[in-house]
Amino acid sequence: MASINQQDRVLHHIRVKLYPNYLLNVEGAYIARTDNEASLSIEEICVALKTRGGFTGSYDELVEHVKQFFAEAAYQLCDGFAVNTGYFSIYPNVGGSFNRTEGHDAQKHPVTFRFRPLAPLRALAKHIVIDIEGVANVSGYIAQFIDIKTGSVNDALTPGGVFSIVGRKIKIVGNDPEIGVYFVSTQNSDQRVKVVERFIQNMPSKLIGIVPELSAGTWKAEIKTQFSGSGSTTLLEPRVIVSEATLTVLG
Repeated sequence: MASINQQDRVLHHIRVKLYPNYLLNVEGAYIARTDNEASLSIEEICVALKTRGGFTGSYDELVEHVKQFFAEAAYQLCDGFAVNTGYFSIYPNVGGSFNRTEGHDAQKHPVTFRFRPLAPLRALAKHIVIDIEGVANVSGYIAQFIDIKTGSVNDALTPGGVFSIVGRKIKIVGNDPEIGVYFVSTQNSDQRVKVVERFIQNMPSKLIGIVPELSAGTWKAEIKTQFSGSGSTTLLEPRVIVSEATLTVLG
């Protein structure tokens, strides 16, 4: 665990790429997005804890105890308790609105879980060095993949749930049969699943749709579109836009 004090100042590095700021009509304005890699598993974090030092017990017992902790934390969350880990808290949230006589409807009042960073984690952010790795491909990009059910950004993927993609030049346009949104397995690139449901929203900077049925594992979101960004003109060939974030479907 990284500690911060006057004698022991630990620096962390986060890699980012620069993207045009489509929310500001200012020439030369960019926003930074993290250069995402696959999410670390419990096993991978436990390996790091062992190899970096600070833990002298059994690796197998460490993994098992951490899994038991999170299983119990999830159980308590589902009973309505917030969980405070010291670095961040997670708490259940009920969406939608009720009238006085209305009962709970899972569709109108979805239960989600919110993440809140606490002071020790916020303090660590002051000791992060940002490594800028240049300007990303701006012909079109995916900035954020939001899993509506979990509220996570660039992380989780819920089959059958609603997703929102925020980016640039991502509107689904064109007559090519390959046009659409796909989820591509990172374990097998030949495993590609297309979104077949009609999009709830289809705009140049935002797509909202339904996640198709996917097996457990890690996936990348891919967009194929002939949208050019200029009026009714379409590209002759589809543009392919792939998310940098790796999205995880849990078993």
